[in-house]
Amino acid sequence: MSKTIIIAGLSLAGALGFSGAANAQLVTHKDIPMLMAVTMAETAIATCKANGYNVSANVVGRTGEVIVAMRGDGTGPHTLENSMKKAYTAKAQRRPSGEFAASLKDNLTPGALRLTNIVPAQGALPIKVGEDTIGALGVSGAPGGDKDEACAKAGIEKVADQLK
Repeated sequence: MSKTIIIAGLSLAGALGFSGAANAQLVTHKDIPMLMAVTMAETAIATCKANGYNVSANVVGRTGEVIVAMRGDGTGPHTLENSMKKAYTAKAQRRPSGEFAASLKDNLTPGALRLTNIVPAQGALPIKVGEDTIGALGVSGAPGGDKDEACAKAGIEKVADQLK
């Protein structure tokens, strides 16, 4: 999952004269590969389906880009957009989207809700490597955000060993 830019057989850090720990901090980072994103989304959808809920799932990456958008069988068209907004919220807030929603009840910050794709709804979890938030998985379609969130958790747990 680490990426290093290679120029003419040399890493960019080496070409620029960086080495050691500085090299690791400057030109490497963790990203969510497509296969991992698909595994998380499929697992989340299958987990909810096993509990009788048809859902859609979205995985967004480090910069909020959609890596996977997967609409489960029998879901309404709105669930795909809702799961994307939940995932984006969890990524942008670096915490579960439900925690963000709960914080608004006690401390209304209207500016946060004016941001594109931010939604105060439970159902998404950030994807983390250590303290670094590298994306989020959002689920929508189950009755109640806690059920969506439980399915998102199952999806992330499925790839937890690959996130280390």
